[in-house]
Amino acid sequence: MEIRLLTAKDAELYRTLRLEGLQTNPEAFGSSFEEEKDMVLELFASRLEAQGSYTFGAFDQGELLGVATLVQESKIKIKHKASIFAVYVSPKKRGLSLGKRLMLEVINQGSKLADVEQINLTVVSSNDSAKGLYTSLGFQVFGTEKRALKIDQQYFDEDYMVLYVKPLK
Repeated sequence: MEIRLLTAKDAELYRTLRLEGLQTNPEAFGSSFEEEKDMVLELFASRLEAQGSYTFGAFDQGELLGVATLVQESKIKIKHKASIFAVYVSPKKRGLSLGKRLMLEVINQGSKLADVEQINLTVVSSNDSAKGLYTSLGFQVFGTEKRALKIDQQYFDEDYMVLYVKPLK
């Protein structure tokens, strides 16, 4: 198993896995399959090359099986923060610690960024396995947004979590 930073060359593999995630676990993403299924490959490539954005992928024999993205804020007042988005591991490889390995890479990347002092994420409140992973890595819940997502007529709450990677200055 290899974990590495994705580049524009990985756009097709990334697109395929992202669309799988949007279909398999629609409640885990702010975007929907319907919104992204017809997007051109170049858009996915540009996401992977965006300034201040780091998407890591977990590969097994060339197959992309999991991803996690870290985005550093760029505005002066909030550049001490980065956020984790779009964490997904294909169901066929869950339970093998891929999510943990991806999260450790993302946290490590965030810790290396000079201005970043904290890393934020949101997670569907009912996703106990993801919340357990994030808590085991030191993230703490600091709030809950009721009815954060609506899929058809079903609402999903989201917990806001934070990990402080550097001491207060």
